[in-house]
Amino acid sequence: MTPRLHYFERVSSTMDVLHELAASGAEAGTAVLAAEQLEGRGSRGRSWHSPLGGVWLSVLFRPAAADGLDVISLRAGLSAAEALQTLLPMLIQVKWPNDLILDNQKLGGVLCEARWQGDLLVWVTIGVGINVHNDVPDDDRSHATALGALVPAITIDEVTHLLLPALRTLDLRAGRLSADELRRFERRDWLRGREIREPVAGMVQGIAEDGALLVDQGTGSSVSVRTGSVELAESLPAGNFDHATRARHREH
Repeated sequence: MTPRLHYFERVSSTMDVLHELAASGAEAGTAVLAAEQLEGRGSRGRSWHSPLGGVWLSVLFRPAAADGLDVISLRAGLSAAEALQTLLPMLIQVKWPNDLILDNQKLGGVLCEARWQGDLLVWVTIGVGINVHNDVPDDDRSHATALGALVPAITIDEVTHLLLPALRTLDLRAGRLSADELRRFERRDWLRGREIREPVAGMVQGIAEDGALLVDQGTGSSVSVRTGSVELAESLPAGNFDHATRARHREH
């Protein structure tokens, strides 16, 4: 029997609702979808603008072990990008550690939260927010985009029906990314080949099996970065691909 999908017109946060359901014994795969979030949140405690017109979805997992926690957001982001790719001819990319990028603009994001009882992992929630037909705040228009801007006929149901099964079938057991996952991620890696100044300065070389960002600081070897907010060394005009990104599009 398929786990239940709970739909709400308006909630504070789909993650908060799902945590409550999990505490009441909801099974793995249970999902919460809302038309609007009043207190949606992103990574590192940031607020997430979640008005009507977007897909605000959270899914519950009950992994037997915590081995895969460090790479969950990467797995979820990759899975979401691949699921939504059928809607667009343009490549949907993933920005380490948890953003979906389309034409150098943010299309959506991933948030993962775990709950513990002592040292025992009890459950994990994965939240995905996708801009579809919702308004993007004025101060974010140069950095964010929505599916509806490129595919006006797309519906919330279509996006949900692609995302939900892709997320529900995620395997969170492995603590490291497989060779296949690394290959698939490399194709969509938005940061690869870009110069950054934060959290460390250097040229991004990709990601490691453990999910760390690999940055070449000019020493001949890569530094592994596991936390922090990425800032490019130079801002990139929205809507313009650099030569490396264009090359990857031609290859695929």
